[in-house]
Amino acid sequence: MKESQRLYFLDALRAFAILMMLQGHFVSGILDPLFKDTTNSFYNFWLYCRGFTAPVFFTVTGWVVLFLLLKNPIQGLRNPRIKKGLKRGLELILWGYVLRLNLPMLLNGQLNTSFLKPDVLQIIGLGLIFTVSIYAIFHYLKQGLGFVFLGIGLLIFITEPWYVDTTFWVLPKFLAAYLTKANGGVFYLFPWLGYVSLGASIALVFGPQPKQFLMKSIGFAVLGLLLIHKSSPFFIWIYDQTDWLLFRQVAYNNFLFIRLGDVFLLIAAFMALNRIFSKGFWLWIGQKTLSIYIVHYFIFYGSLFGIGIYKYYKYSGTLLQSALGALFFMAICLIVSYCIHRYRSKLFFILWSSLKIKRTPPYN
Repeated sequence: MKESQRLYFLDALRAFAILMMLQGHFVSGILDPLFKDTTNSFYNFWLYCRGFTAPVFFTVTGWVVLFLLLKNPIQGLRNPRIKKGLKRGLELILWGYVLRLNLPMLLNGQLNTSFLKPDVLQIIGLGLIFTVSIYAIFHYLKQGLGFVFLGIGLLIFITEPWYVDTTFWVLPKFLAAYLTKANGGVFYLFPWLGYVSLGASIALVFGPQPKQFLMKSIGFAVLGLLLIHKSSPFFIWIYDQTDWLLFRQVAYNNFLFIRLGDVFLLIAAFMALNRIFSKGFWLWIGQKTLSIYIVHYFIFYGSLFGIGIYKYYKYSGTLLQSALGALFFMAICLIVSYCIHRYRSKLFFILWSSLKIKRTPPYN
């Protein structure tokens, strides 16, 4: 593949998002509530920037998955990327539960209350499965597939006022928690699946051999600014024409389209710098987001054993301590992730030897 055809900026964008997530979790978990002052311009800016981390992840997820499906020379139901996408989705869902597990409580015959509440990994995993499934069902539409994803994404966003407070009480609680905010999940399918679907629609615009990044980055920047500044007036205008209350509700709580505008502005900036990201630091981080996320969860939240930074230093830091701690925390997570990938073969060999298992280690 030619360098101009590789979407390096998406890896860089994922790297940016995972670093934003690391510092966001650390600062929000460690900073003393006394310093969380919404009248402070700096804190408000940080809070706003933290808010577009998840939309970036979900949008890029849909984009990358469908891009890889379209790029494969074998199209349709025989596309090997279908099986890979489904497998990856199930893997993410499994990791989501593993990271929430507390072994001491489990050994006492109890489950921690957060275990059954889906987190970002489960929703991204289901986003992968959703994207692959829609491709498998509608692949024969070819370019029309983009309109399917676009329509689903817009429908999820526009109808958000209808389902946001719905509890789906007829379903088992752990299933209902996957659907909406009202059921107590940290993340949920609606409206987050909308970003995945809209991201997949972008992949159709780019096609399997993308080019003209600079011109497309300008287009994304313009569209992003329109979404941020004009989407609310647009929905008010539709309400005035139709008298349909739904559009007024969307306009006055328009965080979904405004956040999509933020995502498009970030995409525009990173896309314009695509060649700069062809190798090095950003590319590596963007390709290792899952392992970095897992490492951060163990260190900060104490997955499995319940021993983490958050447990001992929750809401105890000053602004300076939280900021410096976040930088140190990000560095530690990256170093540990690098060491795991760099030395995992030796680690498995040592483990196998210590257990005296006369078998070939699983990694060479």
